[in-house]
Amino acid sequence: MRTITGLLGALAPEHSRRLRSLGREVSFPTDARIFEEGRPADRFWIIHTGSVTLDQQIPGRRPQVLETVGHGELLGWSWMFRPYLWHMGAEAGSPVRALEFDAAEVRQMCEDDHEIGYALALAVGEIISHRLQRSRSRLLDTFGPYGTLR
Repeated sequence: MRTITGLLGALAPEHSRRLRSLGREVSFPTDARIFEEGRPADRFWIIHTGSVTLDQQIPGRRPQVLETVGHGELLGWSWMFRPYLWHMGAEAGSPVRALEFDAAEVRQMCEDDHEIGYALALAVGEIISHRLQRSRSRLLDTFGPYGTLR
């Protein structure tokens, strides 16, 4: 399996530049909830510094940490697919600096230019596939027959 280089690194340079031009710099302090599972997914981020944990609600238990994302990585993909609701929650594990994107603006860019839309869909799809595989492994480790329930 090839290494995921982050969303901007997965795009052709001209597509990366166009996407980057739509972003704005933001920051989050440690422990800030960035988004909540089930709420509207109206933006996404590319992490510059810091780390963000992705978690999922499990009835009767504390939220289960599924993944940690950091430098260069995409934070949030639910903005790209209807019904545009977060599938997970996210919390800053350390101070975070990131490039934030308005989802509707990026979706409109993709609608206006199908070439960049296709490239972005493929890049995000690869990231999703990679994350789902890692999440599955983590859940099996936690809840499998030899896993430790937390």
